[in-house]
Amino acid sequence: MRKVFIQIVGAPIVCNGSIKDSWRDTSNWVSGQLRQRYGDNVMVQYYDLFDPACPSLPVDAHLPLVLVNGEVLSSGGKISVPALSQKIEYFIKDETS
Repeated sequence: MRKVFIQIVGAPIVCNGSIKDSWRDTSNWVSGQLRQRYGDNVMVQYYDLFDPACPSLPVDAHLPLVLVNGEVLSSGGKISVPALSQKIEYFIKDETS
């Protein structure tokens, strides 16, 4: 089975004079959930919007941006583990067909 690559792009948020990196924290939690279910077959990478290695954003993208194997899964809103699982299952099923 080939690996499924998930890229999450976010940015720190200034709130009440302090900087919060909530999307990075959420991405780490999501990564743990997916690794628990799919093991090493899933790789999650978080990018800060201003990171030089950040993938190119599609026109009209909103943060957080979630890409699965280079395809946009979501733009803005929440990072959804069920939606990610459904997409991962699609790629796994496609691989075994």
